Amino acid sequence: MLHSEEERASMEHVLGSGFHEHQLLEAAGNWPVSGPIAWWGGPLDVEQLAARSVGLVCSALNALSTPPLRAASATADIAAAFASSAHLRIAGENTQGFAPHSGFYRTADGWIRTHANYPHHESALKSALGMSSGSGIADALAGLPAHDAQERIVAAGGVAARVRSRQQWLSSAEGKVAGNGHWAQFSMRPLASALFWKYDPRAGLPLQGLKVLDLTRVIAGPTATRTLAAFGAQVLRVDGPRLPELPWQHVDTGFGKRSTVLDAKSAAGRAKIHELLQDADVVILGYRPGALAAAGFGRDELAQRYPRLMIAELGAWGFSGPWAQRRGFDSVVQAATGIAQAYSGDGRTPGALPVQALDHATGYGLAAAIIALAGARSAQGRTGAVRFSLARTAHALFALDEGREYPADFGSGVQLRQMDSSYGMLEYVPPPFSFAGHAMDYPHPPAPYGESKPAWS
Repeated sequence: MLHSEEERASMEHVLGSGFHEHQLLEAAGNWPVSGPIAWWGGPLDVEQLAARSVGLVCSALNALSTPPLRAASATADIAAAFASSAHLRIAGENTQGFAPHSGFYRTADGWIRTHANYPHHESALKSALGMSSGSGIADALAGLPAHDAQERIVAAGGVAARVRSRQQWLSSAEGKVAGNGHWAQFSMRPLASALFWKYDPRAGLPLQGLKVLDLTRVIAGPTATRTLAAFGAQVLRVDGPRLPELPWQHVDTGFGKRSTVLDAKSAAGRAKIHELLQDADVVILGYRPGALAAAGFGRDELAQRYPRLMIAELGAWGFSGPWAQRRGFDSVVQAATGIAQAYSGDGRTPGALPVQALDHATGYGLAAAIIALAGARSAQGRTGAVRFSLARTAHALFALDEGREYPADFGSGVQLRQMDSSYGMLEYVPPPFSFAGHAMDYPHPPAPYGESKPAWS
């Protein structure tokens, strides 16, 4: 389960009526997700993780109002949403997926997983191995112990993790810390001001008017903000000028948002971000822990300067311990935490989850937590912050103990929709939600990357 009984009780104590996670575990009448909870198969119950994280969004939304709002989901839609990038077509073209040098490599004493989708990480990987091209990467890694290769790549600014068993991860210093605490780690504080967003039952969508500043990248954080945008939030994503997002990834996670570029390392960029924060309801920090704090955008600094602001943080490995500031992605976390070994079909070659489930489940959990915080702020006059990490989501996945079923037949398959955009015609997976009995869609296509005005509309 995502939480033990003690953890659920603690969550309810913190957020009161704003966040009833126990609804996910009650009888079918209160379960906001319909359909069989089996479709991928495999040694870990990824379907339960997916269904519960999406169901948690529905439960948090439904708790905003009495009587409850009618947000719901279906497992066929959840399955499609967790593989959204694989289904996306941009002007008829498929998305790229993993880059050539992202993957498993055999080492002198095991395996390592690299991540080189971004050009700067590919460059760091090559630099760490002393080569100018990628043609010799496999040979170079085959001559190194897995731990040495991992540390060499990380020291060069790259991203990699050696493949470990679950027990090896849990017995390591970084593994012990990463598994600590609740899946969603809340901290609350009183709110003096009465001027903040509140749920309006007259609004067309439940989060209409909620201003969300999105300082995230890749999949998990952008999935959270894409979800908030689907329910009416005004989301402005801010990227830096030096490390642009991958174009197809921006499209996949950019529905319903606007996009701007600001340099947090410059005085002008920092001033503009602070100007946006003055009126924001939520900020989501998705860079490595400490990276934004160095520019003055750490959690404690923001809470002090903007008392009514809700703050969400996302990291790969947690927020303390030896790996807290290490770069990480879903696939690399899978390798380190024992998932890759669990999916080793032949007992030797590592494997992977059927989808980037750590990213997506964390993203939906993050969206649910933000909605719950907004509800607590409206009902109780308190605000707060929440933290998630991919490694902690991996821990939650291993903790799921429901009986496994054979994969279910979903029949007609994925139902894609079409929307015209500045990138051409998009074929895409819609949000995995219905609201008030109607299937949902995103309010508008992804904005052209970086071209939106850095202001609230």
